[in-house]
Amino acid sequence: MFRMRPTRWLWCLAATVLPLASAHAAAEGWRYDTVHSQVVFSISHNGYSRPFGQLHIARGWLRFDPGDWSTAATELDLDLASVDMGDADWNKAVCKPALLDCANHRYAHFRSTGVERKDEHHGVLHGELTLHGVTRPLDLSFTFNRAARTIYERHEVAGFSATASLDRNNFGITADSNSIGANVSVWLELEAIRDDHAAPSDKETP
Repeated sequence: MFRMRPTRWLWCLAATVLPLASAHAAAEGWRYDTVHSQVVFSISHNGYSRPFGQLHIARGWLRFDPGDWSTAATELDLDLASVDMGDADWNKAVCKPALLDCANHRYAHFRSTGVERKDEHHGVLHGELTLHGVTRPLDLSFTFNRAARTIYERHEVAGFSATASLDRNNFGITADSNSIGANVSVWLELEAIRDDHAAPSDKETP
């Protein structure tokens, strides 16, 4: 009877498994569609109302397997200079050094540290937000809406809705406390396009 040497058997196994592992890793890469993604926030104005503002996603990547969330990870940058409160003068006021300080801290950076799956479509993304030069933990409750090809078959898209809440004082943004509230509510509507080169591998993820 023919017996395969142990070393030869291992090489055959590696030749079979490694390409599958590489294909699996590549299938999880996505980049955020900055056109179809939106980040909206709301904060109290003197207790009269909670006006809304919008921020633009500058860039970001996502690693996500719809069938296995255990390897999910993401990083994204928000362009604070893009803040839109619906009024040009108001936008300039929010960007001043006393508040967002857009000139010196133009980008807010979010980096995930783990994911907690609740059910088929819901979970909590644990991570860190760097804002105004300060890094603090931030959790995002999210809904995985769907992953499918677009109606024109141009891209494969994954869609998510998420919410978060933060205290601006924790990031050193303490000005005008007599007129601007401390708690900031955030809503994210995110679309990511399948891109095998967008997300780093497990070894490259910080």
